[in-house]
Amino acid sequence: MEPKSLSPEQSDFIIEIKTKVREAQYNALKAVNVELIRLYWEIGKSIAEKQSENWGKAVVPTLSAELQREFVGIGGFSTTNLWLMAQFYAEYHTDENLQPLVGEISWTKHILILNKCKDNLERQFYILSTKKFGWTKNILLNHISNKTYEKYLLNQTNFESTLPETIKNQAVLAIKDEYTFDFLGLADEHSERELENALIQNIRNFLLEMGHQFAFVGNQFKVEVEDKEYFVDLLLYHRQLQCLVAIELKIGEFLPEYKGKMEFYLTVLNEKVRMPNENDSIGIIICKEKNRTTVEYSLKTGNQPIGVATYSTSRLLPKDYEKLLPNKKTISEKLDKYFQQ
Repeated sequence: MEPKSLSPEQSDFIIEIKTKVREAQYNALKAVNVELIRLYWEIGKSIAEKQSENWGKAVVPTLSAELQREFVGIGGFSTTNLWLMAQFYAEYHTDENLQPLVGEISWTKHILILNKCKDNLERQFYILSTKKFGWTKNILLNHISNKTYEKYLLNQTNFESTLPETIKNQAVLAIKDEYTFDFLGLADEHSERELENALIQNIRNFLLEMGHQFAFVGNQFKVEVEDKEYFVDLLLYHRQLQCLVAIELKIGEFLPEYKGKMEFYLTVLNEKVRMPNENDSIGIIICKEKNRTTVEYSLKTGNQPIGVATYSTSRLLPKDYEKLLPNKKTISEKLDKYFQQ
């Protein structure tokens, strides 16, 4: 049957109903997941309690066999999974931040986080990020492998002093301290143009590494000042921050003069490219290396929001990288800001 021509009001009505159906489907799936996790939590609690009473390990394989015989066709009752339930309960039930989160994501994602992350603040970060951004299991694994948690906590920006209260917390957490471009296949020695071209040719992976809110605007983006042309290496747009993001690529160590060049680009972008409804542009200088103290001094002056990051073509983090992490109180404060957005 051919669909009839609809008025705008009728089309809006149909879209509204479709949205309600999708929301109901999502809520139904979420409810099922919450009940399943609650069941696994209770099973894990029971096993953990019996283990504390010196029941021994033999009861778990027996329990597994009995459950699979009783509930034919229902998965999740293998011996391995039952032990994971016990571990899940044992490691989460005493943590006041983790315990309320047990129903927020699927069991397979919980197990991935449980096995890959040993620090509870790190686990909290990945659980809430998975919920917030809708990460699939593979995307979650990629973020854990790329040390996204550490890279967000260690970023170096001047956003606290240059951006308005309304967006500075989101902006701080939109920039990483290091980006992993292991998908480029570049040789150890490469030019800035080769790096830029490789990123453009792998634009999907590049944007995934930058973050889910980034969209590509252009490369070698031209801006003009009194008949002179200047070119921004990469220009992105951040949907949540509603601002242009200028990226300069450097294959060597960060130099303080890079900041001055970026400030110039941001000023021109704000005056000639930015839309009236958009926030001020942000700059990211991505270098092969940086001295953290030099970056700190460079970012202390100026009124343009700039972050300085490094890049690598390997998943391996620099030596002693994790030793740079702030104390747990500072991490908790940063995570609170992150998850309030």
